[in-house]
Amino acid sequence: MHVIEQIGTIHSPHSNIKDMPIQPKGATGVEGYALVNEEYVNGLQDLEGFSHIYLLYSFHEAERTELIVTPFMDTQTRGVFSTRSPLRPNHIGLSIVRLKGVQGNKVIVEGVDILDGTPLLDIKPYIEKFDGVKESSSGWMQASGDEVSKRRSDNRFG
Repeated sequence: MHVIEQIGTIHSPHSNIKDMPIQPKGATGVEGYALVNEEYVNGLQDLEGFSHIYLLYSFHEAERTELIVTPFMDTQTRGVFSTRSPLRPNHIGLSIVRLKGVQGNKVIVEGVDILDGTPLLDIKPYIEKFDGVKESSSGWMQASGDEVSKRRSDNRFG
C-alpha cells in the first residue's frame, strides 16, 4: 500500500476543537488557507478556474478509533462509516470549500471548518457535472441546513 504523505498545512481561525463548526455549512464566511509544500506547487496550476475544491486532510488531533459513535446531529449511536466522525480508522477528513484564489503556494479558501495546523493530504476540484447528485438520501441524518450551520463541536471526539 502507498503511504499517504502530507502535502501542506491548513490554516484557519479555529485554534480549538471545541466550538468549531462541524461542517463547512456552519463556516460560511470563515476564511482560511492551505500552504502547499514547495515541491507540490506546480500541481496548483489551473486550480483557480474552479469555484470550489475538496480539501482532504488528517484529523491529527483524533487519538482513538471508534466503530460506534454518537454523531453531532444525533443522540443515537451509529456506525462510524455512516457519520462524519473524526474517529475513523484512518482519521481522514473531507471538506468542500469555496476557492478564493491561489497565490504561489497559498490556496485561499472560504467556508473552512478545519482546525488550524491540520495536515493537508490532497486537493481536488469540485466538478458539479461529476459530483452533483440530484436524487440522494441522507440516511439517518434529518437535520435541516440551518440546524447543521448552527451546530458546534464539543469534546465527544477529542
